Order: sequence, then C-alpha cells, then structure tokens
Amino acid sequence: MALLHLHLIIIIVYLLLLFPKIDSSLKYESDDTSHEKTKYFREENDLYSTTSKWDKYIKLIEKAKENHINQTNDDNESIFHHQINLDFSYWKNQPKDEIQKQLNRIESVAKTHRLTLYQIINHRLYRQIDDELIFPARNYGIEHFLLNIIDSLPDMEFLINTYDWPQNQPNIPILSFSKSLFSHDTDILYPAWSFWDGGPALGSVYPTGIGRWDIMRQALNKARQDIPWSKKESRGFFRGSRTSSERDPLILLSRNHPELLDAQYTKNQAWKSDQDTLGYPPADELKHEAFCQFKYLFNFRGVAASFRLRHLFLCGSLVIHVGSDWIEFFYHNLEPWYHYIPISTDLNNVKNILLFAQNNDRLVGKIARQGRDFIWNYLIMENIELYWKELLLEYYKLFGNEKKIVKKSKFIQVHRRAKP
Repeated sequence: MALLHLHLIIIIVYLLLLFPKIDSSLKYESDDTSHEKTKYFREENDLYSTTSKWDKYIKLIEKAKENHINQTNDDNESIFHHQINLDFSYWKNQPKDEIQKQLNRIESVAKTHRLTLYQIINHRLYRQIDDELIFPARNYGIEHFLLNIIDSLPDMEFLINTYDWPQNQPNIPILSFSKSLFSHDTDILYPAWSFWDGGPALGSVYPTGIGRWDIMRQALNKARQDIPWSKKESRGFFRGSRTSSERDPLILLSRNHPELLDAQYTKNQAWKSDQDTLGYPPADELKHEAFCQFKYLFNFRGVAASFRLRHLFLCGSLVIHVGSDWIEFFYHNLEPWYHYIPISTDLNNVKNILLFAQNNDRLVGKIARQGRDFIWNYLIMENIELYWKELLLEYYKLFGNEKKIVKKSKFIQVHRRAKP
C-alpha cells in the first residue's frame, strides 16, 4: 500500500510539472499564429489602416490597384498603340501645307540636323552611305525591324534621329527613341535600336553593347529563377556612372546606411580620378544578371531615357524609378505604384521608401511581380515589330502623298546583316 501511495504521488507531481509546459507552448503558438494573421490581414486586406506609419504609401498602392489599366488590346493593334496616338496628336493639329513644305526639303533637313533619311521604294529600303551615319550600329538595330516589315509598307520617306536627345522641330516630324514630357517635345517615338543592336557598351562587361533584347530576356529570366524573391537581399541597389549629380544623394545614403542599400559609381569615359566618383574609387561594372540578387533596384535616366529600365523589371525585383520626365515608347503602359514605385529626382524620401519596402515585403513583392509580368508578357520582339509597322503606317496616313518617291542619287540599298 505504501508503495502504491508513493507511485500516486510521483504521478501527481509529474502531471503538475507537465501541464504548465503544455499550456505555455500552446499559448505561444496561438499568439504567434494570431500575429502572423494580423500582419497578413493588414498588408493584404486592410490597406487603409490609419494606424500604419506607412499609410500614405499603402493608400497609393491601393489606389493604383483600383485604377489599374486592364492590359488588353485590340486584335489589330499593339498594346502600346496609345503612345502612337499621343505622338501624332500634335501633328494632326498642324497646318498641312507648312508640314508639306518642310517635307519637300527633307534631304536638306537631314543634312542640317545630321539625321538619317530613309526611303522605302517598291518594298526596298534606302538611306545615306555608312560613312555619313553618326552611329552606324544604331542604324543597324533600327534596320533589322524595318526590313522585317518592309513588305507591309507603302513607298514613303521619313527622318530618324539616332542621337540620345530629341530634335523638337515644330514643322517637320522626326522619329526619336526618347523624349521629354516636361518640354513637350514634338518628336515621334520609335523603339530604340538597342532592342537588336547598337546598345551602350559597358567596359569589359558589355564591350560591344548590352545585347539583343530577345537573348537578354532569357538570361535575366534565368537569373530571376535562380534568385527568387525570398532569396534576394532586402536592400536597394544601383551601379552606374556619374552622368548627373542627381544620383549623388543615393550614393551618399549608401555610404551612411549600407544596411539599406548598395549604391556605387562606376567609371565613365570622362573619369580621371576618384573625385569623379564622389571621392571613392570606382566600383566594378556588373552584368545585369548580378543586379537580381537585390530586392530593390533603382533606375535613373541618362542623357535621355535609360535603356536599363526594361532589364531591371525582368529580375523580378522591385523597380524604384527616379523621375518621370524622359520616356520611351512603352513607358505609358507602366503604372506607378502598380508596376513600380516612383520617386522624385530630389530623392528626399528615398530612405523612407527603402524602410517601407523592408517592412512591407508582401506588398512590394507583389508590385515587383506585376512589373516583371508586364514586361515579360508584352515587351516582346513581336510587339516591337508590330509597333514599328503601326507607327509607319500612321505616319504615311498623315504625311504620305501621291508624289512619286525617287531614290536619292547617292543613297544605297539596305540589306539584311548577320545577327549580332
């Protein structure tokens, strides 16, 4: 009997010791689950929470979601066709006689402004000789698309600007790859040569240019798959030369807060000393695939719009786009706070934006996916080619006439070149 009582006492003591542990463990799991549910609910379903310190950004994201443009297009038009309408709206309101007077001296205009004059005659393409071109490789990139669609084009002639900056001529239409919204440039946008050839060379990383868009798409998509969102560093990233002092605040912030971002200057052609890279030695240039290890990627304009923007999206990282002035033909379809986060050129709120991103991972990860999906699904070679076709047919509708196009005496026929 004494032995039985001893066994009972041991069992009771054991149970008393065991129960608190079980209760404590259950309470911890319950509280943690509740916390996670609350966090998810706030970020995904309660975006208007006035108690959040990030409320202003969350509201902008929710507003962008409500206003999101349904990315569909007419079967007979590219998804970017709206930009064509915008570009030609100026010209539709100009006196036709004055425009035609300028077009009658189109060869002289080409020489004065050092533009390329293209002629299409009987589905053949003609222009000045190579020695008269400012940037021959840029013309080669343009001509790839022109030759692909030439069987669909009537006899016509038009001016193409291969400089980085627009021409902004009020009486004669000129095609440029980029223009400024703030200065109301009259240039008509065309897809940049760099989609095929003639892209910017970057030292030993891209010595002959960034490379064809169709190939870069695949390389960046592989980098995205190798480094998914969950494996990326939760920091901002920027590499580029000091083409403008407006980038300086980002570089200085990186030096003071490396936990927020890694932003460094590389050399450019004008580099002479560390003074040209804001007092620090220049950083190594990196391939775009290396950018994909970071969650937040900064895009700045260069002399005009940056060729880099479309590449950044394909990393599956959040694009933070600085400024809203310079555009290419596809920018109009990119929606701020839905496809990317916009930030002003003074960079006053850059630190807050980075902290917001670090503290709202689900939310900004969704923006990153939306931006990547848009570029991946729509900015494809077929749509770029279709844009060229729509652009030139609209040009012909406005400026073509019954006058027979005669080949200029010194012009050469353009033939297909080997793939770059």
